[in-house]
Amino acid sequence: MSRRRVPLAAIAIILSYAAFGQKQTPVPYFTYGKGLGITSPDSLFSMNIRFRIQNRFAFETESESDFTISEVEARVRRARLRFDGFVYSPKLTYLLQLSFSRGDMDYESLGFPNIIRDAYIQYAFTKYFAVGIGQTKLPGNRQRINSSGDLQFADRSIVNSIFNIDRDFGIQFSYKRNYYQVRGAISSGEGRNISTSDNGLAYTGRVEVLPFGQFTNGGDYFEGDLAREQRRKISIGFAYCHNDKATRTGGQLGSFLYGSTDINTQMIDFLYKYNGWAFASEYIRRTSPSPITSDVDGKQRYVYVGVGQNYQGSYLFKNNIEIAARYSVVAPSKQVVGLEQKKEQFTLGTSKYFKGHRVKLQNDITLEQVYAEGFGVTDKMWIYRFQVEVGI
Repeated sequence: MSRRRVPLAAIAIILSYAAFGQKQTPVPYFTYGKGLGITSPDSLFSMNIRFRIQNRFAFETESESDFTISEVEARVRRARLRFDGFVYSPKLTYLLQLSFSRGDMDYESLGFPNIIRDAYIQYAFTKYFAVGIGQTKLPGNRQRINSSGDLQFADRSIVNSIFNIDRDFGIQFSYKRNYYQVRGAISSGEGRNISTSDNGLAYTGRVEVLPFGQFTNGGDYFEGDLAREQRRKISIGFAYCHNDKATRTGGQLGSFLYGSTDINTQMIDFLYKYNGWAFASEYIRRTSPSPITSDVDGKQRYVYVGVGQNYQGSYLFKNNIEIAARYSVVAPSKQVVGLEQKKEQFTLGTSKYFKGHRVKLQNDITLEQVYAEGFGVTDKMWIYRFQVEVGI
């Protein structure tokens, strides 16, 4: 062997030993429902990356008997990117979720693109008790807490769209045991990503009772019995939110009022699942001492005070095709009865699940009835929606 080859061989041996002596970076894992996960070699950091897309076609007719199309919806309903994981310890977790479609950014009510949905940090003191700070969903009605990617219809009910309390920035805590769980929050009351604030806060609490124990795979927070519960499971939820000196028409949502007012929201929900069958219901009541505000020119903006009820049931066949029915009604209180009308919706829907809620096809048809005070039903129309969802 020549003198030149000896040093080269020695260098190669040294480099090979050094390479095998170093810790190898773990290969990222990829699974449906958990996204693309990355964990650092020292296990002090993890990040889970997920995305989802909802593409929708919808049509609304002129009336119940006139099938002329009065309105067409063809758009990307939701396009979201989500990151979650832990830093330094599995007890210290984070959640960051961004939205990119125009309708998902509250552009119409705020006038600017509201991209950040969740930016939340949480520390678990025990496996039962955790405290967090940041922006995320408040512990309100069940259908709102459910992800919009875990619904059995193309969208939530009109009860939720009018009365839900959505997201806010603040401090939250949760305490969870097998037969009950408690969540609470003290938040700004202004909603997500609002830089200005008043001197009032929002106080929210939610209690859930589970008489037959926890649902399979967290099934109390996705619609339909995709887990096919082998034993009957029930959850009963009670929630309340007091928004002190609210400045928006929906408390944490909507356009800005011409003055501040207090808003109180009471919520009760029920959930039952067994062997492919599912039934859910919600009752929400919103009150305010002064729901109508005016500017110097006499223009009005108001809080929709009133009552909403939602009932829906479904059955999932073994081929993962689901049929579902829903009845929803919202009725304004006397304070705003001249500004809002009672509305009912009767909805039938079918879904085909390819990978649970992550990859699915959905379509539903709705008969909507609008009432005028003292005149009964004044308007009827059909609404059809077709939606494709893909995510990881």
